Amino acid sequence: MAFGFCIGVALLLSLWSRAETAGIPDGVLRMECHDRYFMIAVDLSFTGDEPHFEAVDETGAYAITQQYAAQCGYSINVHPLPGHVELRASYFSCQTQNKDDEMFTFNFNLNVTQEGKEVTYPLQDKTCSPSLPWSPREVTCETNYMEVSVKKAAPNDYNLPAYPYSDPRKAAEQPMDAGFRIATVVFLTPEERVMQVDEAQRNGYGISSTATRLVLRSPNPSRETYTKDVAGVPMTVLSTSIIFEKTKLTTQLYAGAACPQAQGGVFFTETSIRWFLPRRIDPMIHSKHFRLLEVNMGVDGRKLEATEMSARNYSLTLDDLYIIVEIPIGAAGCHIKSHALDGQYFTSYMNELMLELLWTEDDTNEDTRYKVFLPVETPLQLQPPQVIDATVPKEMMFKVLIGPVGFDVMLKNISFPSEVLSLADCIARGFQVFDQMSPNGCSKVYTVEVPFTDRVVGQRKEMGVTIYTLHLTFGFLVLPKHAPFTATAYLRAKLEDIAPPSVSGSCGDKNFYVIVKYGTNVLNFQTKMGKRMLTGSLAQQYGIMVNDTHFSLVVPFSAADATVEAVEMSSIKSRLDVTLRYPKTNKTIQVFSLACNFITKLIECFPNGTITAMAITLESVPSLNPRRLTLRDPACGPTYSNDQYAYFVFTANSCGTTRKFLPNMMLYENEISITDELELRKLSQSKEPEFE
Repeated sequence: MAFGFCIGVALLLSLWSRAETAGIPDGVLRMECHDRYFMIAVDLSFTGDEPHFEAVDETGAYAITQQYAAQCGYSINVHPLPGHVELRASYFSCQTQNKDDEMFTFNFNLNVTQEGKEVTYPLQDKTCSPSLPWSPREVTCETNYMEVSVKKAAPNDYNLPAYPYSDPRKAAEQPMDAGFRIATVVFLTPEERVMQVDEAQRNGYGISSTATRLVLRSPNPSRETYTKDVAGVPMTVLSTSIIFEKTKLTTQLYAGAACPQAQGGVFFTETSIRWFLPRRIDPMIHSKHFRLLEVNMGVDGRKLEATEMSARNYSLTLDDLYIIVEIPIGAAGCHIKSHALDGQYFTSYMNELMLELLWTEDDTNEDTRYKVFLPVETPLQLQPPQVIDATVPKEMMFKVLIGPVGFDVMLKNISFPSEVLSLADCIARGFQVFDQMSPNGCSKVYTVEVPFTDRVVGQRKEMGVTIYTLHLTFGFLVLPKHAPFTATAYLRAKLEDIAPPSVSGSCGDKNFYVIVKYGTNVLNFQTKMGKRMLTGSLAQQYGIMVNDTHFSLVVPFSAADATVEAVEMSSIKSRLDVTLRYPKTNKTIQVFSLACNFITKLIECFPNGTITAMAITLESVPSLNPRRLTLRDPACGPTYSNDQYAYFVFTANSCGTTRKFLPNMMLYENEISITDELELRKLSQSKEPEFE
């Protein structure tokens, strides 16, 4: 397609020799065809904060400057929050190869500076076709220009003149014929201001003729546009009458657009953004009656379906005067812009809203497709980051969540009363510091975990508990200007002192007195007396006493669970072993042994000549069976016996008892022994005792 009207084209032509070229880089996120435009999205981390694009056609590469973009149908929008830059190119943009208004091919260069060198990445041919048929009139309100295209009466009826700033090859491609020639543009401001076509082009307007359409483009705003209040919404109006000449004949065609001004018709509440667009845009509607056929909305240049709008809680309603778009502040699809003022954190919410209308006027019965892109930014709101204490004391670690903050915020350091730590210092100290995206996808939340054992954590003891405290100040920076702000948190956690079950005891005249304390685990343990588990019946046998903190037992020194270590003439040394353990892991908590000497009479003589004797099994001879013991006379066995002892009752003149006269007394002697040969062999073969 031939274009020859862009001012200063020769000056904008890129010098190919100054830059290296490379293939399509990974930083290019998307290259997409839309209904009426082509879009390229590139990651800002690849391009830097000031990306440079060139539009390419067969005559060369043209730098897309601010002025050139508005005249030629390009818009470049930097979105620092999602972190990318978008280039949108109208299907009627200057360097687009247009085939019969049905196929549009785009070529661009992306220029970036890498390691001090400018590198050019050719973004190779991309061909798009409109997904919707062209309406008789189409109006686009871009962020930097207004574009209107109208259907021509017949192909090639209107031809643009050659003019001095165009490429001569392009002018040669537009031969004059017998058709009408565009001669003059009359701007209605609302006063008439007449310009020749080449003058209008030098003033930044784009005027072109395609196979089937006439295209007019104006910077928004320009000197020839004016403001009009439409149903209370300020709109920028472009109104022109284009004069065509053919020999002595003249005719004219109206071409105009009306676009809402920045923030025009936009209102804010604490929770939502509301955009009011007039239902009837008077500067563009000349019939008394018109019918609105379609209304669609979108964000970031993408049309949304009803299901997606509902999922995001967006609403689109109509009344007699307005088309009303309402979106919740912080809903999915928004972008948070951060600000730091006087050390405090403020936010504004940014969206690029889109509305597309299709209407018809009864008088002409022709459709108009109207699309408007409207960047919206809320006023600043004070939004101190919220501090959420998510500490679980038993994990022995403070856990704090702070946010939400925008993606343009970074955590630089954390200050404690005794020191300031960078994030690298925190991680080296064993802290956990990370951020996560909020559920709405518009912001992030930082999580910081600090062990109770770190020196920045204070602690003190109070009535069986330990109080842990942490005072920290988060130092944030808002990028890219590194504006600082802070947020403070004071955390407190209480942890009951961990006391395991324990056992203690003492000895009385005839008994062991045992006390078992529950500790903080209450009854989550088992007690073993000697080699037997303490059951309910055994505890009752030992006279158990229970209260909230412990239970107590009274165990006779001669009980089966006690062990005799030694026997003397007037005492027995007995030991009681008590073991505490956790049943699930079988891990031993404590082994407690209590050994005492108990005064007792092992041999006793009575006036009637009766003698009693008690033989006790020692720990050193565990395999001895007291029931097999006898006196010298094997026929004299124990009167009572069990696994621990044998009790003999006999007279002084029986069972092999002998007597010896001493100066002051009579000494009776007998022996307790095992005479059973089988039992003796068992004893001789028995192993050393095993102690648990």
